[in-house]
Amino acid sequence: MKEQVYLLEQFDDIKILRYDVPAFEGLSLREKLFVYYLSRAALAGRDILWDQNNKYNLRVRAALESILRAYQGNRETEEFQAFLVYAKKVFFANGVHHHYSMEKFTPSFTPEYFKSLLREVGAEQLYGEVERVIFDPKYMAKRVVLDEGKDLVQASANHYYEGVTQEEVEKFYGEKKKENALLSWGLNSTLVRDENEQLKEQVWFAGGKYGKEIHRIVEYLKKAAEYAGNAHQKEVIELLIRYYETGDLSLFDRYSIEWVKEVAAPIDFINGFIEVYGDPLAYKASWESVVQIMDEEACERTRKLADNAMWFERNAPIDERFKKSEVVGITARVVQAAMLGGDCHPATPIGINLPNAEWIRERYGSKSVTLDNITYAYDRASLNSGVLDEFAYSDEEKELVRTYGYIGGNVHTDLHECLGHGSGKMLPGVGQESLKNYYSTIEEARADLFALYYVMDPKLVELGVIPSLEVAKSEYCNYIRNGLMVQLTRVKLGSNLEESHMRNRQLIASWVYEKGKADNVIERVSRDGKTYFTIRDYEALRKLFGRLLAEVQRVKSEGDFEGARNLIENYGVRIDPVLHQEVLERYQKLSVAPYAGFVNPKYRLVEEEGKVMDVKIEYPTDFLAQMLEYGDNK
Repeated sequence: MKEQVYLLEQFDDIKILRYDVPAFEGLSLREKLFVYYLSRAALAGRDILWDQNNKYNLRVRAALESILRAYQGNRETEEFQAFLVYAKKVFFANGVHHHYSMEKFTPSFTPEYFKSLLREVGAEQLYGEVERVIFDPKYMAKRVVLDEGKDLVQASANHYYEGVTQEEVEKFYGEKKKENALLSWGLNSTLVRDENEQLKEQVWFAGGKYGKEIHRIVEYLKKAAEYAGNAHQKEVIELLIRYYETGDLSLFDRYSIEWVKEVAAPIDFINGFIEVYGDPLAYKASWESVVQIMDEEACERTRKLADNAMWFERNAPIDERFKKSEVVGITARVVQAAMLGGDCHPATPIGINLPNAEWIRERYGSKSVTLDNITYAYDRASLNSGVLDEFAYSDEEKELVRTYGYIGGNVHTDLHECLGHGSGKMLPGVGQESLKNYYSTIEEARADLFALYYVMDPKLVELGVIPSLEVAKSEYCNYIRNGLMVQLTRVKLGSNLEESHMRNRQLIASWVYEKGKADNVIERVSRDGKTYFTIRDYEALRKLFGRLLAEVQRVKSEGDFEGARNLIENYGVRIDPVLHQEVLERYQKLSVAPYAGFVNPKYRLVEEEGKVMDVKIEYPTDFLAQMLEYGDNK
């Protein structure tokens, strides 16, 4: 890849990056058109996610867009600049709550000023609709609440439920599970009360809720199907369309099975109601999409892992009862993201493993992807951040990470997505609902631990996945440093950890630190008034990762809610306030934003006399302009 400036801008705790799609230029016209229409479908569901995140989000966005497009006053004042930062944060998070901490943004401008801006652009009527949700800090304060002892449904500000309690939700879907234990009940609906006070689902499909947006998704998917890579992939898209047109979850399962089985096409996609992190009870799925182009050369690394999936399953340090007797359908790819949409944009994952339905994974397998151009952009943008120099203990550690950190991170992602999520099995009758609000954290911890255990295995050197175990040492250093210290920069002083991935990382790092204290596996060192964590015994640390993996797998396989609660509440939630303050002070001096997301590329049809001759890719650099453009194309 050619060297580029990847950091476009920075505001508050967010930096905006760009990503390249070099593989696009080598595609045929037919393949380019496939990417084009899949990309249109990936953008068409944007409003769904905004509404899912909070029922007032679209009204807030309309107010912000009105001001940004039409305000003719002085845009250089301190107040307008504060408004501008707030607007960018809302666009980045797809709503009024932080995309990671889940806490509602606090504007640094007054209600009176905001009202005056709306008045100036002739949209003052919007003020009453959004005033409370923007300016009342206690109203809908957190999008996802996972706190023990609360009614998680009523406490959370998301829009997956209305007028119902956690107990009612669990009872409702518990009854549904009796009808069909395999179906992902609730995945594509809002649970509400009808006019008779009875619980009912507002299903998300072309003839129901979000019908307008889903019609547009379907329209582009139908066009994309004409350019599918093969007949099987066309069948996959047609199944997805039928699911969108009916809302029938059994069709989504059929689509997921065929999607897993289709492994020949060089261009693939994710599109649908998929991840359940936004629902504290893990029933409801946010809408997302990714369009991806396979990187054939880089895929050799993941192919070696997938081909040896059974070896990794057999040799995992977990109880034999929880191992799959056969590992089927593991497909692992390194891809270049060509378009990000919904819950994958602007912030995006670096790896994905799907489908989420455990029974489909066990019977048919799964697909894993590592988004190589995304990880590359992250790496390029962070090279001179100063974070490594500030928080790494020794020059040896810094050199290790600089040499092997990029490949170590990618291999961790490969192992996490390809083998971690695809490994192990649940006992008969156990479903993810057994772990309730702890399921997402346990599942992410399980996949991370699988990756951490195996990245240090000589098998990876033997397979040619890594050049030496120095790669593993680098990844261990990065993981422990991040889990115990660096990720705390994303959390306000005095807060606990709420987000599942952050809880997972602290749970793992804190557990191995505590369990390894007697043998000084990880040493906490104070030097020049600064705290560091340095690994003294890598092999012993690997064994600890294996011990914790065994326990986390047991918890998931048995559906042990109390076991999950004890692990997460004791190790993954609370933060040492003294260490936290120190970390924040050290990080602040670096002037680095802890969160990052992306501006998407733009695809343009080149036509001559009504015939498409080519598809050109462009790389916008203005985040706010792209957000406003997306708002125009509803």
